Amino acid sequence: MQAIEVRHISKKYGEVTALSDVSFAVEHGEVFGLIGPDGSGKTTMFRILCSLLLPDAGEATVDGFSTKSQMRDVRCRVGYMPGRFSLYEDLTVRENLEFFASLFGTTVSAGYDNIRAIYSQIERFENRRAGALSGGMKQKLALSCALVHSPSVLFLDEPTTGVDPVSRKELWDMLGTLREKGITIVAATPYLDEVRRCDRVAFLDKGVLRGIGTPEKILHDYADIFCPPGIEHDDNDEKGTENVIEVEHLVKAFGSFHAVDDISFSVRRGEIFGFLGANGAGKSTAMHMLTGLNQPTSGTGRVAGYDIRTEHEQIKRRIGYMSQRFSLYGDLTVAENLRLFGGIYGMSTDDIRRKTEESLRRLDFYDHRNDLVGSLPLGWKQKLAFTVSIFHNPAIVFLDEPTGGVDPATRRQFWQLIYDAAERGTTVFVTTHYMDEAEYCDRISIMVDGKIRAIGTPDELKQKFDKPDMDSVFTYLARQSTRTDS
Repeated sequence: MQAIEVRHISKKYGEVTALSDVSFAVEHGEVFGLIGPDGSGKTTMFRILCSLLLPDAGEATVDGFSTKSQMRDVRCRVGYMPGRFSLYEDLTVRENLEFFASLFGTTVSAGYDNIRAIYSQIERFENRRAGALSGGMKQKLALSCALVHSPSVLFLDEPTTGVDPVSRKELWDMLGTLREKGITIVAATPYLDEVRRCDRVAFLDKGVLRGIGTPEKILHDYADIFCPPGIEHDDNDEKGTENVIEVEHLVKAFGSFHAVDDISFSVRRGEIFGFLGANGAGKSTAMHMLTGLNQPTSGTGRVAGYDIRTEHEQIKRRIGYMSQRFSLYGDLTVAENLRLFGGIYGMSTDDIRRKTEESLRRLDFYDHRNDLVGSLPLGWKQKLAFTVSIFHNPAIVFLDEPTGGVDPATRRQFWQLIYDAAERGTTVFVTTHYMDEAEYCDRISIMVDGKIRAIGTPDELKQKFDKPDMDSVFTYLARQSTRTDS
């Protein structure tokens, strides 16, 4: 008997086909990957296998139990980490763990041996609210909550989205330990290094199973989707020497803790500037000061010529900002979102009409202009959110992990939009956890423990630290962190 058997599963949402006649099997103790573009049906499959959703047709079993008729037996045997963290942010670390243990009629002490290796890394913060944890710590807590009842099968729906490369490697090392204990693991991920750590992968596309096999075979057979060619970006150095961001000795302290600890740098007009660092390194705090959302403790900064201390309202009118959590309105259409934000930015009616038309055609969204944003795939939402952030032709656009959780082909399309904006003179200030995207930047800074530890072009940094790629540079610097409470 196999750990998971999926036989001719189909599922529709109205006129949309999420899954169409999908069949596959997973062996006991296997690390099995579900991969595919946004909207391919991966999350629907996870929910069916966890007995949270009934298929329209077909059958599925987990540990021999039917996901239709034996739901209670299935739920006792599976652990599930959904795409968005399942934690309760107002509860503490310990309270979250105790709550999830109680759902399965067990206790933390009874399941402690099963989570010891993971939970022991965050146990000293057990009285901290989950909402105050860094991405890596949330990830470890969510995994502990999914394992506290000793499941035999673990389902992970993109568990490392928004998590830095070092923390991602740590999680997959933990999964290797769980596999040694005999736990079957099914994971979805957009990261190719994580895909390669699976024994086998199934490639879903528009609800159809396109292929199944070793990672090497699937990535080779469908290289146009998973390994698209790099983007050609001619840096003709016509940006000039004008600085649109200037920061000197900037500090942001919360009590005795310095989230940002004396950083200095500048960014030129039209430059694509990568602002990198592990979770908790201080990137978002620094970005909040530059965008006028937070005041510095000390130091100076100017953005688009305005002082970040005294002229933050002027700054807000001259920048665009795309946060990790989308600011789009899901119950409005694509066109309505564009018109709404155009009005918020103070654009004229004629300009809004013209820019809306241009933007819809540039994105190939014209036929979807009346679709509700909430119904769009993640990658489409992100491209639209970026377009909204530059709708008013800002001098600078700040992008906080704009491509988290998006497949490689869609990320490539997104970066083409970034290059187009930069060529029109917009400065792009971007944070990312994808190190291949770091290679696309004109220059990069890397923060560690609130300080900038390195700054330069990708080639300069690789040469300076004698590393073959930016992933190796980032990992080398991030592992020098001495903070224990980030």
